[in-house]
Amino acid sequence: MAVDELDTRILRLLLEQPRTSAREYARILGVARGTLQARLDRLERDGVITGTGPSLSPAALGHPVLAFVHIEVTQGHLDEVGDALAGVPEIIEAFSITGGGDLLTRVVARDNAHLEDVIQQLIQLPGVVRTRTEVALRERVPHRLLPLVESIGRSPRAAR
Repeated sequence: MAVDELDTRILRLLLEQPRTSAREYARILGVARGTLQARLDRLERDGVITGTGPSLSPAALGHPVLAFVHIEVTQGHLDEVGDALAGVPEIIEAFSITGGGDLLTRVVARDNAHLEDVIQQLIQLPGVVRTRTEVALRERVPHRLLPLVESIGRSPRAAR
């Protein structure tokens, strides 16, 4: 989907000022409220905007330890292991991957002992062969999409 300069400005406002009303967004952007709403509807319909909920901090919720756990799975069991991962509340993301493993999970924990308990729970899932864990020390670049949106909005392809 092509994202033009107005879309980029809308997305920037949504990311920087998520609690502002549509009426205020339209005023800031200098466009009619109907124009803004049509753009928002299209961005949602095209899957660019996927949600409007708050961003939550696992650390503030008492889970400051972040680890990436690679999981190797017995052939033919990827779907069932993936489904079982959804039942582990400390797993906040999981992806099928290529390379040195089958699944990559993002896991949060209260402390290192809790992380070990979660890993032991994963190892016991039917179809899991082994795990490899990497503990994050410090976040260097927080999750962000605005630089990507802005680069797409500036690209010559977006002008089409």
